[in-house]
Amino acid sequence: MNTLIIKNLSKTYANGVMALDTINLHINNGMFGLLGANGAGKSSLMRTIATLQEPSTGSISFNSADILKEPQEIRKQLGYLPQEFGVYPKISAEKLLDHLAVLKGIINSKERKNQVTSLLQQVNLYEHRKKEVHTFSGGMRQRFGIAQALLANPQIIIVDEPTAGLDPEERNRFLNLLGEIGENVIVILSTHIVEDIRDLCKNMAILDKGQIVLTGKPSHLITAIENKIWSKRIEKSTLSNYKEKHLVISNKLIEGETQIRVFADTQPDASFNKEVANLEDLYFSTLKQLDSSKNNAKTESYV
Repeated sequence: MNTLIIKNLSKTYANGVMALDTINLHINNGMFGLLGANGAGKSSLMRTIATLQEPSTGSISFNSADILKEPQEIRKQLGYLPQEFGVYPKISAEKLLDHLAVLKGIINSKERKNQVTSLLQQVNLYEHRKKEVHTFSGGMRQRFGIAQALLANPQIIIVDEPTAGLDPEERNRFLNLLGEIGENVIVILSTHIVEDIRDLCKNMAILDKGQIVLTGKPSHLITAIENKIWSKRIEKSTLSNYKEKHLVISNKLIEGETQIRVFADTQPDASFNKEVANLEDLYFSTLKQLDSSKNNAKTESYV
């Protein structure tokens, strides 16, 4: 069993921006989802875990090793697919993966060839192995990215916004691949797409403005908001009025009408319908309640 423990981790950049604020997480084998909006601090946390940058304060241990003091202890067991994988040279997928395998320390040519072949088959790119990677579609590049992350049998894999820009078919193929990988190692999936977490992760955390605001099993967390989600179709022009009176957590167009979803302990009025709570409701209600609490605190401070 692999274990990643993050304690009181903070990161403030030279320009004064605090990207991470007292992060505490305990992650074991399996898929772990890190959910947050763009700019919430997800990439900063991923880069810090991957030892690509140092934190301002705090500690990270992987299988009892202090990776801030001994970064090689995680680097030699890490597979990393960043949000931007970089520019691909004009060589074939097979040759590039072989080159990356050498950089990962797989020196034995037979072992390297077997692993390259196996990974290209696993990510469904073997028939395209002779093609230059820069000609690949977005989904194919992401699958190649996970292939390179799996070189040398890593025990912890970090994927940062892996499905952004993928079409639905490629997204499903990629998520199924991640699900298979995540059975025996730690896979941290960093994303702003709620469905990615819902479909794959047994455990998750919500990150907002550099802080972990909620952690747990998605199914257990959703239970806490059961019977508290209500919906109603309204005229778009009245949306601001409803936002003043209720905690509107989301709104979207359905058949040309605006449907709002409201978080409330009891039915707002007879015109609202009770809805089955989902992970998107959990995410939006958590963030909306935080914003509401902060706004109330500011208002009280002015009184």
